[in-house]
Amino acid sequence: MAAAQAANLVERTIGHTRGDANIHTNISNYNNEFGTETGEKIRAAIWKGKNDVGIVEMPKPRIVDAGDVIVKVTGSTICGSDLHLYHGVIPQIEKGDVLGHECCGVVESVGPEATRFKPGQRVVVSFPIACGTCKRCKAQLYSQCEKTNENSITNAMYGKRTAGIFGYSHFTGGFAGGQAEFLRVPYGDVNLLPIPDEVPDEKALFLSDVVATSWHCVADTGVDEGDVVAVWGGGPIGQMVVEFAFYHKASRVILIDGGEGSWRLDFVKERVPRVETLDFSKLPRGESVSSRLRKMTDHGLDVCLECAGGEYAKGWMHSFEQMIGVETDTSELLNEMITAVRPFGRIGLTGVYAGFTNHFNIGSLMQTGVRLIGNGQAPVQKYWEGLMELIQKGEIDPLHMVSHRLKLEDIDKVYAMFNAREKGVQKVYLETRNSKARAAESPALTML
Repeated sequence: MAAAQAANLVERTIGHTRGDANIHTNISNYNNEFGTETGEKIRAAIWKGKNDVGIVEMPKPRIVDAGDVIVKVTGSTICGSDLHLYHGVIPQIEKGDVLGHECCGVVESVGPEATRFKPGQRVVVSFPIACGTCKRCKAQLYSQCEKTNENSITNAMYGKRTAGIFGYSHFTGGFAGGQAEFLRVPYGDVNLLPIPDEVPDEKALFLSDVVATSWHCVADTGVDEGDVVAVWGGGPIGQMVVEFAFYHKASRVILIDGGEGSWRLDFVKERVPRVETLDFSKLPRGESVSSRLRKMTDHGLDVCLECAGGEYAKGWMHSFEQMIGVETDTSELLNEMITAVRPFGRIGLTGVYAGFTNHFNIGSLMQTGVRLIGNGQAPVQKYWEGLMELIQKGEIDPLHMVSHRLKLEDIDKVYAMFNAREKGVQKVYLETRNSKARAAESPALTML
């Protein structure tokens, strides 16, 4: 059997552990093809259905392809984009799929063609899975790898390949995720970064996604010295985008959030005093976010950065259309940005948009010369070595956004907290049975 077919079989069976009777047959088939199961079990977080996740025991992952690396997970987290899975709005999420695309850990074993790492070495895992050799990878477009996502629906919808992603449904390749005690990392030499001794897991972990994604949002959209920037969404990505916009010498940064997320404005303001804030839920009746921003900037807003996502409709029309399935994503924030930014200004989309939207103000986009940039999933491997150096130098600190340390075993409660935008819960560090002692500068463990 070819290596790719073998990998697919493993990801359908051991890698995902469906929550149904068929799993036992699948594991037997796997054992017949690849050898006797060791009997070792791990704990992992799975999707059990809409707004329902939980911990199960499942077989420990093993090396299948020659470039694989098995990582003992010492830290994981929840991303805002995981809530799209939690809500069941990402195509092809299946009951029993292992969640999580951000983690760090220690190398336990390596395949014969994985030569960069040795057992015992601390590593962080990139959320997009890249082969390192295809045309896109050679151009440092790792999140658009042509080899790691064979899903035909993705290719048909988008007209091109996207890379596989850990723990993010079969739409992105069907790979088991890192909200677990162990993880199989394909193409380990490409998708792992060594962690220096002086950098604790609590800082290194977030190079998996949120730090690199935030940097990519700012760099890819092109924030320049002196720019006036507005950021939609005050979650962890939005917070780090604010910091990185100032790092790229923006003159002003305005952060927009509101409703259940209003507390995030104060959370970010405490850590980045220079940021200006706009609570959309407190605007006077009849005044829009766009009109307030035009007043605040004298219509000189150079860059708009979207860090919220297309799932969250504000008005009744989009809510109804999403409910009956005639659109997947709302265009409300896009339209706010298009009418708020100056002519020939730039808009970057980093929040997750999965499919189609209605009522999009394409006329304003064209007539005023606005540059709309889909930032795409961040090519983490392009940035993470440089970002690790900035962490080592103390020039950036991912712990600014980390509010809690929690246990993987409490994953159902943690998702519920995130879903409710519980006050004070920004970014969390999820510890496993493999975790090291807490770094002194990180939050203490919260028992739920």
